[in-house]
Amino acid sequence: MKGPLFYSKILLFGEYGIIKDSKGLAIPYNFYNGALKIEENPSQEAKDSNDKLAKFVTYLNDLQTEQPELVSFDIDKMNQDVAAGMYFDSSIPQGYGVGSSGALVAAIYDKYAVDKITVLENLTREKLLTLKTIFGGMESFFHGKSSGLDPLNSYLSLPILINSKDSIEAAGIPSQAEKGTGAVFLLDSGIVGETAPMVNIFMENMKQDGFRSMLKDQFVKHTDACIDDFLKGDVKSLFGNVKQLSKVVLSNFKPMIPAKFHDLWKQGIESNDYYLKLCGSGGGGYMLGFTEDLEKAQAALKDHKLEVVYTF
Repeated sequence: MKGPLFYSKILLFGEYGIIKDSKGLAIPYNFYNGALKIEENPSQEAKDSNDKLAKFVTYLNDLQTEQPELVSFDIDKMNQDVAAGMYFDSSIPQGYGVGSSGALVAAIYDKYAVDKITVLENLTREKLLTLKTIFGGMESFFHGKSSGLDPLNSYLSLPILINSKDSIEAAGIPSQAEKGTGAVFLLDSGIVGETAPMVNIFMENMKQDGFRSMLKDQFVKHTDACIDDFLKGDVKSLFGNVKQLSKVVLSNFKPMIPAKFHDLWKQGIESNDYYLKLCGSGGGGYMLGFTEDLEKAQAALKDHKLEVVYTF
């Protein structure tokens, strides 16, 4: 047995801000994917995944008992499949900010949810919000608190624009330039990041007045401007705002940036060859880079692994 593929995602803008109602923009990233699978001779990795799925089934059973109006699953079928050795076969790196648990949640919902909302329906704002709430509840098993956005992106395989907590929509993004010199890229930190500790640091910081006003007056302001520029295709304005955002993150989100990348981050801002920002919660995994000249960025970052995600 092998189920349909679900893709990784990249939150281009809005990490942390969406917890506090900034805009957010997430796009599918088809380079990585995962699917539910059962096979004859499972590897150790498959067995580990199967063990985790068994715990997840217990969690989902509790979730549907506590919130029957939100979601219900065919738990018996899920238990049967898990007993038969089902696991999530995934190329999505874990702890890298590209939605590994989101793809798994989407795959489980797709296969086992009763009366599920399908991708083929007319996806009204209400349906999108219902899906996001369901996915948030499901994904909390992995992160402690989830917005539900990663699984939503993976499930729909469409760019998603978050206007606020109660307003989300599928977004059209400008098509990529085939011969563009500008790019959005992933920079591999070589370190696995963990979401929960990073979110805890953020929540602690939110108790300080100064941090809260920085978030509202600078972080959210530049994030929202970046999204507007990106959707309009205003590249010149976008890079100005990304630079400001990169500065704000370096000054106020240091614990989320692996220490050995602080200088590299600063170097990008000073040289204008590239600008870095967090990809997901940070602490490791990928960082997102924006550059108007990919060759320059590649030369400046020649000791690091870059993956191009989008070209301008």
